[in-house]
Amino acid sequence: MSEVTSIPRELIRARYAVAAVFCVHGAVTGSFATRIPWIQDHAGLSAGQLGFALAFPAVGASVAMPLAAAISHRFGARAALRVLLALWTLSLTLPSLAPGLLTLSLALFAYGAAAGMSDVVMNAIGLETENRMGRSIMSGLHGLWSVGALLGSAGGTFAAHLGADARIHHLLAAAVLTVLGLLVCRYVLDPEVSPEEEAPPRFALPPRSALLIGAVGFCAVFAEGASLDWSAVYLRDELETSAGLAAASTTAFALTMAVARIAGDRIVDRFGPVPTVRAGGVLATVGGLLVVLAGHPAVAMTGFGLMGLGIAVVVPLAFAAAGRSGPNPSQAIAGVATITYTSGLIAPSAIGAVADATSLMVSFALVTTLAVGLIVFAGVLRSAGRDKVASSDAPLPEAAPRV
Repeated sequence: MSEVTSIPRELIRARYAVAAVFCVHGAVTGSFATRIPWIQDHAGLSAGQLGFALAFPAVGASVAMPLAAAISHRFGARAALRVLLALWTLSLTLPSLAPGLLTLSLALFAYGAAAGMSDVVMNAIGLETENRMGRSIMSGLHGLWSVGALLGSAGGTFAAHLGADARIHHLLAAAVLTVLGLLVCRYVLDPEVSPEEEAPPRFALPPRSALLIGAVGFCAVFAEGASLDWSAVYLRDELETSAGLAAASTTAFALTMAVARIAGDRIVDRFGPVPTVRAGGVLATVGGLLVVLAGHPAVAMTGFGLMGLGIAVVVPLAFAAAGRSGPNPSQAIAGVATITYTSGLIAPSAIGAVADATSLMVSFALVTTLAVGLIVFAGVLRSAGRDKVASSDAPLPEAAPRV
């Protein structure tokens, strides 16, 4: 019997459903990132003020993510995901409505809180789906997140090229994505919680096992956040491109991440997580150097693309390793996610502060330096990342999912 036919139809459907959830989640990020220059102009912000405001999504996520495991335990993973994903898609409308720094910061705090909680729950469901299928799917799921980011950024690029008002663009995008999210959440896994299982604490520090794994994720997310939030601004301000071409740089970054993540499961299975992450660190470093040294938009866009290739599989591997590092996957994932979102907290404000003091070129030299950290710290994924799911021939767990 083939691998596909040996897996129950309901489980295959659940796998496609959680993949669609990742896609919807990513589309919100892509839709927002490409319109950051419009939001900056609308709110009348300097680079430093924009960097300050862009720290608030990570602040909101870091504050809210420790709640995700408790919410999922109390209400069930599927119900929690349905509500949290809807809050995330609807929050897309908030930043473009903000007229100034204070309101934008508050809007981005709420935006980040919804992003972080839904992120934790969907990754925990994705890992549960991977374990029940008996083969690696986490990189592919994150690849679908990047596909969503690509689709969202492509829509944003088109809207920016037309000179469309971001408030109207984001309202329409939020409506479509909310409906799609509610539909696909009906079919994700909803694992039963044993009555004897102790509820996770509402707030908890990251477990010790998550700290070193989180360090690898920290380096990758710093580069990812800097590229998503600042690539369009970089091309517009440093290389004096049009708004449409500047937005296209974000699309190029999202495209390379999507391609690498979709192929990532096979690459990791063949070469292992450590060589894969180290090779990715080399690509990300080269990409960062191209951005810093770019004298032409095509060179900078190539650099952003290489950074996307280099960091693509790092976060999926970190989340998968975290989910297998302790008895409570949601709590461990939340711990690593908190560390990586802290990187997201630092990245926008650091880029903006350095840009104010020097230039965006110097800011991306900092990004390039941190990309080297992927090469240095990749070894921590050696054991955790390969303690794997069962082989594809192994029997499925006896507990059937409630789908």
